[in-house]
Amino acid sequence: MEIRALHFDVFGTVVDWRESIAREAAKLLSSKGVDCDWHAFADAWRSRYQPAMEEVRSGRRGWAKLDDLHRENLDAVLDEFGISRVDDTDLDHLNMAWHRLDPWPDAVAGMNRLKRNYILVTLSNGNVSLMVDMAKRAGLPWDAVLGAEVVGAYKPQPEAYLRNAELLGLKPEECLMVAAHNGDLDAAGTLAYRTAFVFRRTEHGPNQSTDLEPTGDYDFVAEDFLDLADKLGC
Repeated sequence: MEIRALHFDVFGTVVDWRESIAREAAKLLSSKGVDCDWHAFADAWRSRYQPAMEEVRSGRRGWAKLDDLHRENLDAVLDEFGISRVDDTDLDHLNMAWHRLDPWPDAVAGMNRLKRNYILVTLSNGNVSLMVDMAKRAGLPWDAVLGAEVVGAYKPQPEAYLRNAELLGLKPEECLMVAAHNGDLDAAGTLAYRTAFVFRRTEHGPNQSTDLEPTGDYDFVAEDFLDLADKLGC
């Protein structure tokens, strides 16, 4: 079937969470007299992302949006780094750093080209307010903000993908999952989504060891969003 909509993973694929979180943490915590390896801080915060969602996916806890999971994880990371002299108002502001992530340099221009021919939607674990704030700040041209909070399921649960297509009135075969992560594409592909792997070789920093190459038989492999636009004739 003809591809009609592009469904994007966001963290790591559209935006550079690691550099953004390191910057935001340094900005706030340095003013409180805290000094640490800010990239290590960002990595530690991110490392709690999947385990926190797994508590929801497994049914061990009820639905919780990502903002709330991030806030709980922030408290744990502060304990891990021995940081204590920060009040809740400042920590709430730091937690909102996930709403202020910078796009990769090619992202906005590439997406604007892709938007000429396709519907562009989020298929992210981020909650709606997070996605909207990020889009407004970065100029991300979504046609719709969908994903985990809207469908009530965290990736890679099948419902996350199937409901995203259903909400657009589309079959999975009419949807292209765009991601820099093999696991995300594999999960979508098993549900008949078309798939596009986009390289983000420094998502996890200069020593990244995962998702450096596509490991599946994906429909498209692209260097970045501009290359993907070329491959899709946009």
